[in-house]
Amino acid sequence: MSTRPTDAELARDFLDGRPGSRDALLERWVPQVLRWAIRLGGPGIHPEDVAQDVCIVIIRRLDDLRDLDRLSPWLYGVTRKVVSQHRRKAWRRRWMPGVAADPVSTDSGPSQLAEATELGHAVHGLLAGLSLRHREVLVLCDLEERPAAEVADMLGIPLGTVKSRLRAAPDRFRSAAQGSEAVVAWTAEVSS
Repeated sequence: MSTRPTDAELARDFLDGRPGSRDALLERWVPQVLRWAIRLGGPGIHPEDVAQDVCIVIIRRLDDLRDLDRLSPWLYGVTRKVVSQHRRKAWRRRWMPGVAADPVSTDSGPSQLAEATELGHAVHGLLAGLSLRHREVLVLCDLEERPAAEVADMLGIPLGTVKSRLRAAPDRFRSAAQGSEAVVAWTAEVSS
């Protein structure tokens, strides 16, 4: 029975130019990067574009990473930076004259899909309304269920800071959610 290679081993294989190593590394990390992009991005952000840009950074800059065991925090930092760049571009598209807005989807589907989509947009909008520091800990600790110590390592901040942000973030999210009809309706439905 073969063991699954670690992230550091995959990265080392890639840096050594082993055939198939790039695909193996990206296959392992693209789904996680995509989840981060979806959860951190907010409106007007195309997560697939973010993931593609992160992959380009991985391929070009992995050799800059000194400690391959720190691949996860490094990738999170790269994703965070790329998401930030995409958020700025989305803001410019929305608010600067002469720049076209993102097209509105005209797909129609069953009412359940519409409700789920509306709820998803509402939740993403609420997440986008939080400060980046609160959104990050909420996404990493609550949605991805990562331990606070790992999140502190990924963000490069003290564990106590993660814990204090984690105490404040859900309250801010709940306060913002009280004004969202979709989220209020969903919580009432889940509670009954």
